[in-house]
Amino acid sequence: MTIAIEELFDTGLKRYKEGESVATLIPVFKEVCDRSPRASSAWICLSWLYLLDDQGQLAYKAASKAVKINPQDPQARINLALAMLETGHKGLREHIDFAQQLIFVNNEWEEEVKNSIEDGLTRKPDWKNLTKVRKWLFEE
Repeated sequence: MTIAIEELFDTGLKRYKEGESVATLIPVFKEVCDRSPRASSAWICLSWLYLLDDQGQLAYKAASKAVKINPQDPQARINLALAMLETGHKGLREHIDFAQQLIFVNNEWEEEVKNSIEDGLTRKPDWKNLTKVRKWLFEE
Protein backbone atom coordinates (compact mmCIF):
# COMPACT_ATOMS: atom_id res chain seq x y z
CA MET A 1 0.00 0.00 0.00
CA THR A 2 1.36 3.38 -0.98
CA ILE A 3 0.86 6.19 1.50
CA ALA A 4 -0.70 9.30 -0.02
CA ILE A 5 1.83 12.09 -0.38
CA GLU A 6 -0.22 14.53 1.78
CA GLU A 7 -0.44 11.92 4.50
CA LEU A 8 3.30 11.32 4.40
CA PHE A 9 3.92 15.08 4.64
CA ASP A 10 1.44 15.57 7.50
CA THR A 11 2.82 12.59 9.41
CA GLY A 12 6.37 13.89 8.95
CA LEU A 13 5.32 17.32 10.23
CA LYS A 14 3.57 15.78 13.22
CA ARG A 15 6.62 13.67 14.05
CA TYR A 16 8.81 16.79 13.78
CA LYS A 17 6.55 18.71 16.17
CA GLU A 18 6.67 15.78 18.59
CA GLY A 19 10.46 16.17 18.65
CA GLU A 20 11.60 13.25 16.53
CA SER A 21 15.22 13.48 15.41
CA VAL A 22 16.09 15.39 12.26
CA ALA A 23 18.13 12.44 10.96
CA THR A 24 15.07 10.14 10.89
CA LEU A 25 12.86 12.81 9.29
CA ILE A 26 15.13 13.85 6.41
CA PRO A 27 14.36 10.63 4.42
CA VAL A 28 10.61 11.20 4.94
CA PHE A 29 10.72 14.71 3.48
CA LYS A 30 13.14 13.62 0.75
CA GLU A 31 10.56 11.06 -0.33
CA VAL A 32 7.81 13.71 -0.31
CA CYS A 33 10.01 15.96 -2.49
CA ASP A 34 10.84 13.08 -4.84
CA ARG A 35 7.20 12.10 -5.23
CA SER A 36 5.87 15.66 -5.38
CA PRO A 37 8.67 17.85 -6.79
CA ARG A 38 6.44 20.96 -7.14
CA ALA A 39 5.45 21.04 -3.44
CA SER A 40 7.31 24.08 -2.14
CA SER A 41 6.28 23.36 1.46
CA ALA A 42 8.04 19.99 1.29
CA TRP A 43 11.23 21.63 -0.04
CA ILE A 44 11.00 24.26 2.72
CA CYS A 45 10.74 21.53 5.37
CA LEU A 46 13.58 19.54 3.83
CA SER A 47 15.86 22.58 3.66
CA TRP A 48 15.05 23.38 7.32
CA LEU A 49 15.91 19.82 8.37
CA TYR A 50 19.19 20.01 6.45
CA LEU A 51 19.99 23.32 8.16
CA LEU A 52 19.31 21.78 11.58
CA ASP A 53 21.55 18.86 10.60
CA ASP A 54 24.45 21.13 9.53
CA GLN A 55 24.15 20.12 5.87
CA GLY A 56 24.38 23.61 4.39
CA GLN A 57 24.98 22.61 0.78
CA LEU A 58 21.95 20.30 0.66
CA ALA A 59 19.90 22.95 2.49
CA TYR A 60 20.93 25.48 -0.15
CA LYS A 61 19.77 23.21 -2.99
CA ALA A 62 16.43 22.42 -1.32
CA ALA A 63 15.77 26.06 -0.34
CA SER A 64 16.65 27.23 -3.87
CA LYS A 65 14.02 24.86 -5.26
CA ALA A 66 11.45 26.08 -2.73
CA VAL A 67 12.08 29.73 -3.70
CA LYS A 68 11.93 28.87 -7.41
CA ILE A 69 8.56 27.14 -6.93
CA ASN A 70 7.10 29.77 -4.60
CA PRO A 71 9.03 33.07 -4.51
CA GLN A 72 6.35 34.63 -2.30
CA ASP A 73 7.02 32.35 0.68
CA PRO A 74 8.98 34.14 3.41
CA GLN A 75 10.14 30.90 5.06
CA ALA A 76 11.59 29.68 1.77
CA ARG A 77 13.52 32.95 1.47
CA ILE A 78 14.72 32.77 5.08
CA ASN A 79 15.89 29.17 4.68
CA LEU A 80 17.74 30.14 1.52
CA ALA A 81 19.40 33.10 3.27
CA LEU A 82 20.40 30.82 6.16
CA ALA A 83 21.82 28.23 3.78
CA MET A 84 23.73 30.99 1.98
CA LEU A 85 25.18 32.13 5.31
CA GLU A 86 26.14 28.56 6.21
CA THR A 87 27.84 27.94 2.85
CA GLY A 88 29.33 31.38 2.16
CA HIS A 89 27.15 32.16 -0.88
CA LYS A 90 26.76 35.84 -1.76
CA GLY A 91 23.52 37.75 -2.30
CA LEU A 92 21.56 36.71 0.77
CA ARG A 93 20.54 40.29 1.62
CA GLU A 94 17.92 40.39 -1.17
CA HIS A 95 16.23 37.32 0.34
CA ILE A 96 16.22 38.86 3.82
CA ASP A 97 14.78 42.12 2.46
CA PHE A 98 12.13 40.29 0.45
CA ALA A 99 11.15 38.11 3.43
CA GLN A 100 10.94 41.26 5.56
CA GLN A 101 8.56 42.87 3.07
CA LEU A 102 6.40 39.73 2.95
CA ILE A 103 6.06 39.41 6.73
CA PHE A 104 5.52 43.16 7.07
CA VAL A 105 2.30 42.91 5.05
CA ASN A 106 1.05 39.65 6.58
CA ASN A 107 0.82 39.21 10.37
CA GLU A 108 0.17 35.49 10.05
CA TRP A 109 3.44 35.00 8.18
CA GLU A 110 5.24 37.11 10.76
CA GLU A 111 3.95 34.84 13.53
CA GLU A 112 4.92 31.71 11.60
CA VAL A 113 8.43 33.01 10.96
CA LYS A 114 8.91 34.02 14.60
CA ASN A 115 7.69 30.57 15.72
CA SER A 116 9.98 28.78 13.29
CA ILE A 117 12.99 30.83 14.47
CA GLU A 118 12.16 30.04 18.11
CA ASP A 119 11.78 26.37 17.18
CA GLY A 120 15.16 26.43 15.43
CA LEU A 121 16.87 28.01 18.42
CA THR A 122 15.22 25.50 20.76
CA ARG A 123 16.50 22.58 18.69
CA LYS A 124 19.89 24.16 17.99
CA PRO A 125 20.55 26.76 20.74
CA ASP A 126 24.00 27.81 19.50
CA TRP A 127 22.80 28.54 15.94
CA LYS A 128 24.61 31.86 15.39
CA ASN A 129 23.40 32.35 11.82
CA LEU A 130 19.75 31.96 12.83
CA THR A 131 20.28 34.52 15.60
CA LYS A 132 21.80 36.84 12.99
CA VAL A 133 18.85 36.37 10.61
CA ARG A 134 16.34 36.98 13.42
CA LYS A 135 18.13 40.22 14.22
CA TRP A 136 18.09 41.32 10.57
CA LEU A 137 14.41 40.51 10.20
CA PHE A 138 13.04 41.96 13.40
CA GLU A 139 15.51 44.40 14.93
CA GLU A 140 16.69 46.55 12.06
